[in-house]
Amino acid sequence: MPPLTLKGVKVDFPFTPYPCQQDYMNKVIECLQNRVNGILESPTGTGKTLCLLCATLGWRDNFKDTISARKIAQKMGGAELFPGQPLASWGTGATDGDATAYYTDVPKIIYASRTHSQLTQVINELKNTSYRPKVCVLGSREQLCINSEVMRQESNHIKVHMCRAKVSTRSCMFYNNVEEKSTDKDLVNAILDVEDLVKAGNKQRVCPYYLSRTLKQNADIIFMPYNYLLDPKSRRAHNIELKGAIVIFDEAHNVEKMCEESTSFDLTPYDLTSAMQAVDRLLLEQAKDLGKGDAPEDFNMESGSSGLKLDITSIAKIKQIIMDLEAAINSYEMPSNSQGITKPGSFIYELFQKAQVTFETKAAIVEAMEQITGYLAGQPGIFLNTSGLQKLADIIQVHSLTDELHHRYIMLYCVHIHQDNSSHRKKQNTDVWSSASSKKQGNVLSYWCFSPGFSMQELVRQDVRCIILTSGTLSPISSFTAEMQIPFPVCLENPHVIERDQIFVSIIDRGPDGVQLSSAFDRRFDPDNMGSLGNTVVNLGRVVPHGLLVFFPSYPVMDKTLEFWKSNGHGGRIENLKPMFVEPKGKGTFTEIIDGYYSKVNDPSSRGGSFFAVCRGKASEGLDFADTYGRGVIITGLPFPPRMDPRVVLKMQYLDEMCRKKVAGLKYLSGQDWYRQQASRAVNQAIGRVIRHREDYGAIFLCDHRFKSSDARAQLPAWVKPYVRTYDSFGNVVRDVAQFFRVAQKLRPLPQKKTAAPLKNGLPCGDSTSGLGPGTTPHSWPSCSAQKAKVLDSHVPSLKRRRIGESSSGGSARLCIQYEAEMSASKKRPLGLLDALDYSDHPTGSETAVLTGEEKADRLSTLSLQHDKRMDDEARGGKRRIKVVQGPVNSKMAKGRTFMLDLKKNLSHDSFTQLMHALQLYKNSDDLEELVAKGAELLTRDPNTHSLLRGLYQFIRPHHKKRFHEHCVLLTGDGCGYKPEHSLSKEQKETLNAVCSQLDSSQLNKGGSHLKIHSSSGGDNISTDSDISSALFADIKKAIGTQKTNQLFVALQTYKKNNDYENMVATVVSLLTEKDENFGLLKRLAQFIPSHHRQQFLKMLASLSGKDMADGDCSPQGCFLFYIYIHLHHEQTLL
Repeated sequence: MPPLTLKGVKVDFPFTPYPCQQDYMNKVIECLQNRVNGILESPTGTGKTLCLLCATLGWRDNFKDTISARKIAQKMGGAELFPGQPLASWGTGATDGDATAYYTDVPKIIYASRTHSQLTQVINELKNTSYRPKVCVLGSREQLCINSEVMRQESNHIKVHMCRAKVSTRSCMFYNNVEEKSTDKDLVNAILDVEDLVKAGNKQRVCPYYLSRTLKQNADIIFMPYNYLLDPKSRRAHNIELKGAIVIFDEAHNVEKMCEESTSFDLTPYDLTSAMQAVDRLLLEQAKDLGKGDAPEDFNMESGSSGLKLDITSIAKIKQIIMDLEAAINSYEMPSNSQGITKPGSFIYELFQKAQVTFETKAAIVEAMEQITGYLAGQPGIFLNTSGLQKLADIIQVHSLTDELHHRYIMLYCVHIHQDNSSHRKKQNTDVWSSASSKKQGNVLSYWCFSPGFSMQELVRQDVRCIILTSGTLSPISSFTAEMQIPFPVCLENPHVIERDQIFVSIIDRGPDGVQLSSAFDRRFDPDNMGSLGNTVVNLGRVVPHGLLVFFPSYPVMDKTLEFWKSNGHGGRIENLKPMFVEPKGKGTFTEIIDGYYSKVNDPSSRGGSFFAVCRGKASEGLDFADTYGRGVIITGLPFPPRMDPRVVLKMQYLDEMCRKKVAGLKYLSGQDWYRQQASRAVNQAIGRVIRHREDYGAIFLCDHRFKSSDARAQLPAWVKPYVRTYDSFGNVVRDVAQFFRVAQKLRPLPQKKTAAPLKNGLPCGDSTSGLGPGTTPHSWPSCSAQKAKVLDSHVPSLKRRRIGESSSGGSARLCIQYEAEMSASKKRPLGLLDALDYSDHPTGSETAVLTGEEKADRLSTLSLQHDKRMDDEARGGKRRIKVVQGPVNSKMAKGRTFMLDLKKNLSHDSFTQLMHALQLYKNSDDLEELVAKGAELLTRDPNTHSLLRGLYQFIRPHHKKRFHEHCVLLTGDGCGYKPEHSLSKEQKETLNAVCSQLDSSQLNKGGSHLKIHSSSGGDNISTDSDISSALFADIKKAIGTQKTNQLFVALQTYKKNNDYENMVATVVSLLTEKDENFGLLKRLAQFIPSHHRQQFLKMLASLSGKDMADGDCSPQGCFLFYIYIHLHHEQTLL
């Protein structure tokens, strides 16, 4: 579509914007033109990111046109170059506004978000626009380093020091190529996220970390996590120039917290102990050298590679400083109430002075500490935790200032000393140099900043052009701006793009039994309250389709409530309706649990699933529960911060004090207002999970009577307020929400995938339809791994769909295609999975089922961000070809490639390469033990990768299957689903199948008439009898062991050849009657005895058991398969 003109600026937007999108872009341009700050809230799904990028880049292009117009005007002396086009039309600033006269003065755009995964989504949105600015993304060495020697180090700060050492000596080949590659047009002009940058670094053999720092110099837009901007140390380390820059904080609902944390610290006894141990290590080395007499009197330690030049006295002084600081912190006795002691912010200088740390000595102390850290990090073959020493150096560097600026803001801080109750309590130290205080439990020194505005004002002092804060959840905005302590002349609270029939919001103050619902401190664990809340969740679970999200105020409340529900039957009722998945506190199992939830919601045979989480937790912040994943959200209470937490108490006291002082030009929240606002913002963030794009719909249930107050309702987002309903009875809520979903499902049914296979999906991409405008149809189904709906405009001209903006009745159809599918059944394929390793970097498709061993897992894996991004790149016209599916894809090949993708997703590049090399060696050498050793080394450290070790089962040759299964049991506690038939080679299986297909009476026991096959049952019985045979012998082996099973095989094999019944019975009976519990196996064996001996065998069983035995019902095929099975298994055993 033609460009928009907003406030005189041409903006190239990919489609006709909604009114709310146009309002948003107008506000962005207003901030940029007037050099003022803005705070913009726009709900998820309204295209916030796309609007922000297009408006900012459009204004920047217009700004450059302004400079061009000025320069031409100067040359023309006031005359018009084109009579019909005045110079003023070249840009609104051409005749007034900024006095910029140089292209180098065009503002850079600094785009910050919370995490790199969020930045990756932003960069993908940028690729969807027509703008192609020079881009740079900043990251840490942890994310960008590709030097295998550095990345092998355990500690991040050791990686930093090792990297610096290699750079200073130019011993890193990747760094040495940076200068040459920094002018490569393919790198300079490409739009790369962190993953793309690493791939480009590996391909071009250039360091991504230092390349990004070089590209930053000429970049138009720089992407970074926002702690890089807010943390003064990080800002200096990355040399981020802010003068005249446009600073954008996306997902800014976390900025307040990050501002405070970036200027605060907690120094624990563990940190001080770690620092002291590092210094001790160096002192010990020097003492040994002095004892040997290897050093002159003016002893110096020098190392060309580390740059260390400290005498033993200087190192001893550093240790004395650490000991003095520890003694000063521990000298304060803690009060009996365990609340610690609080001092004003200026007290930090008093503590540092006790340890001889002053403004005059600070620089030398920090330099010595960093030299020690760098030297120890560079020592080969040792790992010493120097994080404590590095942390102490950073604290002294940043927080021991005595200049006028810091003194002016010292009132924003408090010093709090409290007892250490963490798991890292300081270990007992027997060093004679240690202070007496080290023999007891230590105290924690906390230095807390209570004004987020301090960091924001620091940015303003850097002379930025403007600061824009934006998010889907900033409400209540008035309190947010008060906390930031800088002016925001431009504010926006955008409505949603959804209609009234897409959202249902209800305040439920009483449960079905009439009990008032409350999460207040005195009611939250009341049995009646917890029981009523459980009944409420059960009843809502009956009427909410698919996925139901339930958010609790905190982990303790969730744990206690779920425990009560489990013991009182509520949990079982919920489980029967919608199986329960609970958010874990740690990161380890989160992905597995969320995958299970997604899988259950996708299961067409289930009624969906329920996911229980906490406000401010992982699920409430960054996950996308679009469409069926989040049809309903239940908020079980107001998540106030812990009222007795020292930091919360001190924050409220600080705000109350500021309100009393009434500082001119500054407006402060009261402590109580801030306390309420924290709860409201956490609620708003959680309820934002339910509506994720313009075609989505869902219900929000606020289950606490306090939500009925006008104050609580006023804190809800602007897009929610118009839809809030209150009810006199719970029954009316159920009635109306049931009606809401009936209507919504009729008006907005999910598009059905036109494939024979059921839809398989993983984690949906966040805000994946945020850029959709009128006339477009969003992906209202999740991402599909095996088959993915894509727009084909840029790929297949003959399949162009209805253009954006055209009317479409009933929505435009989407064509599902499969990438890299088979062109024909005759196309050459790798012969086996081991051969397919050579093709693993070129997948022909992807199944989302994670397979362990030979069996399909019962849940779907989350699609990786990299996979989704690659598929998106392909949809925009990538190099991969699109092939029409003309036949079934080899499931075993697809399974192998899917496993390779899982390996790449979960392993580092180096580990993945090592594992591929081990598999290739196994393919060539047939050495299983070497493969198992490498697999154990790489895949058993983390329990989350145990399934990947078992997944290697599919690549193991048949004669090794059993041994590999046993290895997995020992290493991971679980096997690979081994069955005896897995040990049959391809040739043996073909022999068995051929014999079965050609089976007739002449082949069995010399062709007796009793062995004739009836065609009506021939085909079906074969697989059944084979399963029975394999199951029987698996049970026999388990009961009597491998050695005796082999004896039994030999006896049966001999019987098959010579028909010597008596010898066979003697051996079999002796082996299977040693234990009473094994007698059943002898009875099961009867059905496989040929009919001419079966009655004799049954009589023998009857005499053994004292009971008559009925003739078994075994087909002739079964008898024959039984002996084929014995023969092949016996051959395998001998191998």
